[in-house]
Amino acid sequence: MSDWITVAKVGELAPGQWRTLDVDGAQIVMFNLGGQYFAIEDVCTHDGGQLTGGTIEGDQIVCPRHGARFCIRTGEALSAPAYEPTAKFPVRVENGEVQVRDDRWD
Repeated sequence: MSDWITVAKVGELAPGQWRTLDVDGAQIVMFNLGGQYFAIEDVCTHDGGQLTGGTIEGDQIVCPRHGARFCIRTGEALSAPAYEPTAKFPVRVENGEVQVRDDRWD
């Protein structure tokens, strides 16, 4: 089982902001949506490029290259040309710290 990794203190990432992270070699982007934290892999499943750099609309991120949309809350692919979800990672707040872990290999 992978360990929880502290990636920020509560309050460092304001609502509407995001931050890229390297967690156990995985490129992850963490979002604060209205005070809730979500983390997905920073990879468009259409072409393997980064999602960061795309626009955020509500709880969706739009891939900057071809316009595929992904749900920030679930990682679900919402529009072509992406059909497969991007990985979603568990996030928790523990003792004032925001923590993420890569549980895909547990």
